Amino acid sequence: MSDIHITRHHALGLAEARKLAFKWAETAEKELDMECTYEEGKTSDLVSFKRTGAHGELKVSKDKFVLDARLGFLLAVFRHRIETEIVRNLDLLLAHEEPVKAFDKVGAKRAAAKKTAIRKKA
Repeated sequence: MSDIHITRHHALGLAEARKLAFKWAETAEKELDMECTYEEGKTSDLVSFKRTGAHGELKVSKDKFVLDARLGFLLAVFRHRIETEIVRNLDLLLAHEEPVKAFDKVGAKRAAAKKTAIRKKA
C-alpha cells in the first residue's frame, strides 16, 4: 500500500469550497471511474472515493482541502504520477476562482461592444 496526503489552503469559505469539492467529485466519477459519496457537515464536508486499487477521502473546510488516499499494490508503482495529477487538478480547480470572474467581465465587455456596434449601424 502507498499513501498520498495533500493539503491545499484557500480563502473561499465553506460554501464556495463545497461547490468546488462537489465539482471535483463529479470529475473524479466521470474521468477516473471513482465512486464518490458526499457528506455535508456544519463546519466541514467529507468526500469519500473508491475504485479498484484506490480509496480515500477529501476533507473540505472553510480554509483548506485535505486529501488522503491509499493506493493498492498495482497503483502504488504510479504513486508519483497519480499524486502529481491530483495536485494539478486541485490547483486548477482552486485557480478557477479568479479566471471565472475575469471571464464574466470580458463577456460583459463583449456584450456592451456588440450593443454599441448595433446602435451605430442603425
